[in-house]
Amino acid sequence: MISSPRIKQLAARRAAALVQGSMLCMLLAAALPAHADRLKDIATVAGVRTNQLVGYGLVVGLDGTGDQTTQTPFTIQSIENMLQRFGVTVPPNTNPQLKNVAAVTVTADLPPFAKAGQTIDVTVGTIGNASSLRGGDLIMTPLRGADGQIYAMAQGSVIVSGFGVNGKDGSRISLNVPSSGRIPNGATVEREVPAHFGADPHLTLNLNTPDFTTAAHVAQAINKLLGGNTAEALDAVSVRVTAPVDPNQRIAYLSTLESIEIDPGEAPARVIVNSRTGTVVISSHVRVMAAAVAHGSLSVTITERQDVSQPQPFSNRGAQTVVTPRSTIDVQQSDARMFVFQAGVNLDEIVRAVNQVGAAPGDLVAILEALREAGALRAELVVI
Repeated sequence: MISSPRIKQLAARRAAALVQGSMLCMLLAAALPAHADRLKDIATVAGVRTNQLVGYGLVVGLDGTGDQTTQTPFTIQSIENMLQRFGVTVPPNTNPQLKNVAAVTVTADLPPFAKAGQTIDVTVGTIGNASSLRGGDLIMTPLRGADGQIYAMAQGSVIVSGFGVNGKDGSRISLNVPSSGRIPNGATVEREVPAHFGADPHLTLNLNTPDFTTAAHVAQAINKLLGGNTAEALDAVSVRVTAPVDPNQRIAYLSTLESIEIDPGEAPARVIVNSRTGTVVISSHVRVMAAAVAHGSLSVTITERQDVSQPQPFSNRGAQTVVTPRSTIDVQQSDARMFVFQAGVNLDEIVRAVNQVGAAPGDLVAILEALREAGALRAELVVI
């Protein structure tokens, strides 16, 4: 049986161990970046990019929802050219009325390092007046790059998420966009894009969001891990890194760089206003200098009505019943409440003060614009 002093001694040691453990956790937490992001999430390697491809083709097999060839003569021309390649001669002076064919554009993104034989997704969209591509098949279509070279061939069944129904009286009901669709794995890569990934002894990392602080942090983190002057920040976007020449070593080297955790710089103070939807986004570093704001609304209502005026009994001959217009104008103004911003208030205080007066998003935009004109808003106001 353990004596009482022994129990107290064990309890004291256990408490000391708990304190040391909690202090160690606090030190480790303090040593780690507060908002660390992986380098692969905030930057890309220069030269590793996608390439856009585009082509022109025909979708066949539609259920009467294709182009009206009287209004889209290029569809007939495309069909005749296709038939001629297959040895079919179209009689001259003929105007076939085809409703199951649609002229379309075919677009795709060629990913970096795509090899011949791999497949990519394509998007198909109508050019003419076809109402729907549902149930159609895309005929073999070459996809070209910006240099005019063919990099892929597309063909397959078009998947359309929307639908449209037309009535004989001209009425129409549609869901989503039936005139556009996709073909998963609908194109086969035929040509590889030349990549200069291993020709340069240096690699350039481009930040997704330009920021001088983030670029400096990236260079510091790489130099801290790999030592020496391995990385240097060129500007707010690019960081140049010395890399091995051997391709196998370069891939492993990039894998190590992508896993480095970076503490990105904080975004500048901005107020983003979407004029179409009324959405207002205020960043955390927005500050307002001392200012007093009064905001009220004025409501004007105009009512029009017609009054009938009838002659009195035994009135003079020739008296007639007439209709006289009458307008009623009502003006109401809500109580304008004033609130005061102290110097250097933060985001929470701004939102709380505006909510107290019941301001809508549109009113908030007016208040922010007035504060900017007064020189009290310490942020960039961006209207999109």
